Parts: sequence; structure tokens; C-alpha cells
Amino acid sequence: MEITKTYRYYFSILLLLLMITFLVNISLGSVAIPFKEIISSLSGGGTSKSSWQFIIIDYRLPKAITAMLAGGGLAVSGLLMQTLFRNPLAGPFVLGLSSGASLGVAILILGAGTFGGFLGGILLSSWSLVIASALGSFLVLLAVLSVTIKVKDTMAILIIGLMFGSVTGAVVAVLSYFSDAEQLQQYIFWSFGSLGNISWEGLMILSICCIAGLILGFISIKPLNALLLGENYARSMGLNLKKTTLLIILATSILAGGITAFAGPIAFVGLAVPHLTRQFFTTSNHLVLMPAVLICGAILMLICDTVAQLPFSEYTLPINAITSLLGAPVVIWLLVRKRKLLF
Repeated sequence: MEITKTYRYYFSILLLLLMITFLVNISLGSVAIPFKEIISSLSGGGTSKSSWQFIIIDYRLPKAITAMLAGGGLAVSGLLMQTLFRNPLAGPFVLGLSSGASLGVAILILGAGTFGGFLGGILLSSWSLVIASALGSFLVLLAVLSVTIKVKDTMAILIIGLMFGSVTGAVVAVLSYFSDAEQLQQYIFWSFGSLGNISWEGLMILSICCIAGLILGFISIKPLNALLLGENYARSMGLNLKKTTLLIILATSILAGGITAFAGPIAFVGLAVPHLTRQFFTTSNHLVLMPAVLICGAILMLICDTVAQLPFSEYTLPINAITSLLGAPVVIWLLVRKRKLLF
């Protein structure tokens, strides 16, 4: 009972931190807006200036929600991969989904010069990068799932996923070599990741993807706990290992693929947040870990996005750089301090 009370206390603190970081994220930006105006806008009362209302409702609010969805979704998918492969270095993109998304975007952007007017016309669409990224991730997902059906060993699936990533990375390198500077710049900017280029319509689709992936993830809680004791023990308990593996991979693919399609490849979060969470929630029970990782990922992404937008400055730093610069030293410090990696 004491352990339960302790975890409830931790969850209360996390939810409070989530609310604070959410409000801070919306409050800070290149345009200074009084906090009272922000609360009034969020509560439906409007603001004294129409420009402030537009900035809050059409830019800062969807960006903050995107940050929470991206951070939480990537963190949960990282936890799923680390448990499935029993590897603390596994992340949401270990199956090559990020590389597949990068390949789709690379063919669209870098291939425009090769294929001419057709791709150049598609680039004018605001949804073009999202569709290209989603298609790339989906094709890699189909390849991984087809292999998963035939291969029983999860470590073999991990290696095959890494090989898919290597192949798609090589194709991107070839396309980059034959592209001009402007195309390379556009592709590099996409690879930096961005949370602020999503509309309410896009946010709705991203929310559906994240909710679907999270539902599949929470359905897998009991199988994940069984896998912690080893595959042989899980089989002896009557667990269908192939079905469980497919379910976990599908959940990860929906989360990581959807987030990458709308926000670009965001590094570090999916790998590090599960380890950070385990330092405080010293348990291997996924019924506790999964919601904790979900909230911690959302908090970390909101903090990183707040730093990335350089409050009261017109400049915005790449979110990918901030997630690594802020997160990596924290993880190193915690692991050195604890002197162990709970897994």
C-alpha cells in the first residue's frame, strides 16, 4: 500500500509539472503577451489584441499540444522497444522507421531536381512532406512486419530493422550527392525537426495516430511484463510471442511513424525518457512505467521546445539539437549518480 501511495504522489507531482510546463511554453515566445491575456484566451474570453489571440490559438497552443503528443508518444514507443528487445539502447526508430520517413522526404525534396516538374508541383502542397514521410515509414513498416511473421528471434528482427535503416540511409546519401544546395538545405531543415508547422487539421490526425498507438501499447502491458522474465518463461505462461511482437511493433510504428510524419525525426527522447523515468519509478511493472513515461516525455518535450524558441527572441533553434543538448547530460548524471541502469 505504501508503494502505491508513493507512486500516486509521484504522479501528482508529474501532472502538476506538466500543467506548469504547458502554461510556460504557451506564455513564452518572440512576442511578449501578458499572462492574464493568455489565461483569458485559453478560457475562451479572448484577448485585448486580435494578434495576440491569433498567436496563442493558432500557433502556440497547437505547438504545445504537438510537443506533448510527440514527447509522450516517442517515450512510450522507446519503452516498448527496450522491453521487446531487452536492450537499453533500443529506441523508437530502431526498426528503421525514421530512415524510411527520411527516404520518403528525400525522394520528394532531393528527387525534385531529377524527376522535374511533377515532384516540384507536389512540393507546393502543405501536406506533401507529411504524406511523403508517412509513406516512407509505412513501406518500412510493411517490410519489417513481413519479416517478423517469418522470423521468430526478436534479436534477428532488431538486426534486420537496423539493416533497413542502413539501406534507406544509403539511398538518401546518393540522392543528396546529386542534389543542389537549395534542395539539401530544405531537406536538412526538415531533419532538424519542428513542432510549430502543424495546423489544427494536422494536429487532429496526429492525435488519432497517437491515441491508436497508445491504446495498442496499453493493451500490451501484461505481455510486456511477461517478456521481462524471458521469452521461454513468457511462452510457458501461454503467451503468443509472435502475436505479441507484431502488436508491439505495430504500436511503435503508429506512434513513431505518425510523429515523424508531422514533426520530423526527433532524436533522444524515445531512448532517454524511459531510463530517466526508471530512476524515480524503481519498478519494472509497465502498468506504472507506461503512464509515467508518457507524462515524463511530454514534460521533457515541452521544456525543450520552450528553450528552443529562445523566449523574447526572433530566432528558433532546432528542436533536435535541444533535446540532445539538454537531455543527454541529465541522463549521464543520473546514471553516474545511481551507478546502475535499472532494466
